Amino acid sequence: MPRPTQNIPHYHFLRNKYGPELLLDVGRVETLENFVLDSTPHTLAFYDIMFIEEGSGTFCLDNAAHDLQPGKIIFTSPGQVRQWQASSPVKGYTLFFEEDFTATFFNDPLFLHRFQFFNNQTLSGALHTPPVEFQKLIQTVEAIEWEFRHLQNDSPHMLRALLYQMLVHLNRLYAQQHQTEADTEGNHAIYSFRKLLEAHFWQKHQVQDYADLLHITPAHLNNLTQRYFGTSASALIKGRLLLEAKRQLLYTPKTVSEVAYELHFSDTANFNRFFRSACGVTPKAFRAQELAK
Repeated sequence: MPRPTQNIPHYHFLRNKYGPELLLDVGRVETLENFVLDSTPHTLAFYDIMFIEEGSGTFCLDNAAHDLQPGKIIFTSPGQVRQWQASSPVKGYTLFFEEDFTATFFNDPLFLHRFQFFNNQTLSGALHTPPVEFQKLIQTVEAIEWEFRHLQNDSPHMLRALLYQMLVHLNRLYAQQHQTEADTEGNHAIYSFRKLLEAHFWQKHQVQDYADLLHITPAHLNNLTQRYFGTSASALIKGRLLLEAKRQLLYTPKTVSEVAYELHFSDTANFNRFFRSACGVTPKAFRAQELAK
């Protein structure tokens, strides 16, 4: 159950665990120090991929529940609210890293935004894999773990190579299961839009705002989002605003007026109309309903 009594814990990457800043780590969820495995809602400042080997119950990402079962892989992007509701002990691996770990090596600021399982508000944050595929992925995770135990001067290169292989493999599996576009080298503008939306949705609410930043027309941007995400740019912007509004209402003590102000709505009444149009209830009623569950 959400508890909007205080700001939820936000965890940052431990940058100097291995001496130099590797910005990547791996470990067992059941034994990793400081890994949250209880029912406390929390967020991360980095990317995380969990490989579930044992367990039952659910794992919630932004209030969307994912069943825990062997072979399940769960993806977390920075800022998403996570909450365990496990009914039996969970075992498996967690692989986590900061965006800078990939950006500096691949020289591509859009690298992580090319994968459908990250920074995606319209599709599932989880993937279920058959045993054979899951074991292949676990072998790569174990190779990363081995590299950390035997660090050498060239280990950052090996770790990046293993992570890259892992992400591409996961992207293909995800695209097949969720019937999405697996091509990570598609239209540059669509991946730029995804990154710009994450950076500016607080202040910029109009399709024209993002079209101007991308130097294309709103019509062209809508055509791209329709092709790649199956919906309009306006729907994606509104969806991102709604997601953040729900996070603030469920997991912080902020008033409705404070949430409206932070999301740069002109006034509380406008925010109430926006929220009611999307959810069928007012923000206040939504909070009350969720707390009563």
